[in-house]
Amino acid sequence: MDLTLTEEEERFRTRLRQWLGQVLPTLPPKPPPGDWPGRRAYDLGWQRMLYEAGYAGLHWPRDAGGRGATPVQHLVFLEETERAGAPYVGANFVGLLHAGPTVAAEGTLRQRRRWLPPILRGEEVWCQGFSEPGAGSDLAALRTRAVRDGDHYVVTGSKIWTSHAEVADWCELLVRTDPEAPRHRGISWLALPMATPGVTVRPLRTLAGSTEFAELFLDEVRIPVANRVGAENDGWRVTMVTLSFERGTAFAGEVVACRRALGELAAEARRNGRWDDTVLRRRLGRLAAEFTALWRLIQWNVSEVWGNRRDRTGGESIGGVPGVGGSVFKLRYSQARQELYDTAADVLGPDALDLDRAWTTDRLSSLSYTIAAGTSQIQRNIVAERILGLPKGR
Repeated sequence: MDLTLTEEEERFRTRLRQWLGQVLPTLPPKPPPGDWPGRRAYDLGWQRMLYEAGYAGLHWPRDAGGRGATPVQHLVFLEETERAGAPYVGANFVGLLHAGPTVAAEGTLRQRRRWLPPILRGEEVWCQGFSEPGAGSDLAALRTRAVRDGDHYVVTGSKIWTSHAEVADWCELLVRTDPEAPRHRGISWLALPMATPGVTVRPLRTLAGSTEFAELFLDEVRIPVANRVGAENDGWRVTMVTLSFERGTAFAGEVVACRRALGELAAEARRNGRWDDTVLRRRLGRLAAEFTALWRLIQWNVSEVWGNRRDRTGGESIGGVPGVGGSVFKLRYSQARQELYDTAADVLGPDALDLDRAWTTDRLSSLSYTIAAGTSQIQRNIVAERILGLPKGR
């Protein structure tokens, strides 16, 4: 991938910077962390602004409502919005970074036209219903059951760690449609309207005091068969597509944010006298090299999605999927992020215990990264088996 900017890409960067400089000062104050209805409205409002300005779904296929932009333009967008301090995707992250790309790659034309434009326009929020109390890292052990009844599935079971379920309109839901099949082969991927009777959401409070996760209870919930993405019992393969996006490209904005945070941390060390510590400076330098390398890997993963696009009948392009490089990235990024915020605690000293500071809450959230989106142990297995060609463990 050639990352040298063309004249058009330079003009794109300039236009984006000018637009951000104009609109960011006009944004209202961000709602407090616990006000999820307010956060939803704020996040959707920002997404609508991006859509109206032509910056929503830059890298999504045109028939999905995107602009079909090049990987370089996508990466420039991520860099410039993060450096300008623009709002993150927030409550939109499952739709924009997981479910939407999955539907773009695997959905029917009808599904793409129904679900993708509202995500880009900032009209609908998605949540993720994958993990269960007894099926987290071992996702294939899920037990939420879907029984076919005519044109519907009747779904009963429960999910946990369902991101933004309390403000979501849709849920990307994994269910077991064939309890007799081998566990990886009896799963289906459904789109659940959250307003369906029988759906109960119970928020969960995290270590940092936030409530962006929830338990999800499903009591004979009827979901149209037309809401299934992929074939019945082929949900595990579709799920691997979702997880490929989650591991391979969804953290792109966060890497840019970590690089910015590292610069702020170095500045703080200069202010409070910690910069004289040569060991600390060495740690900061190594982390700077780590995140530079991780950004290069993100660039590779984004370009791979572009290169893996496919054509449907009629020549329309549909979304590509990241490869196993996403597991390499996820494995190292999880550790590097924890090391960054451990270093921040060293620089900040007692102030690192202040829960009102973003550094503190970010450090607490970093502890989850070796578990979220597939544990580090799972990523090591993928790297060993699919990249290095090592035999599977017994």
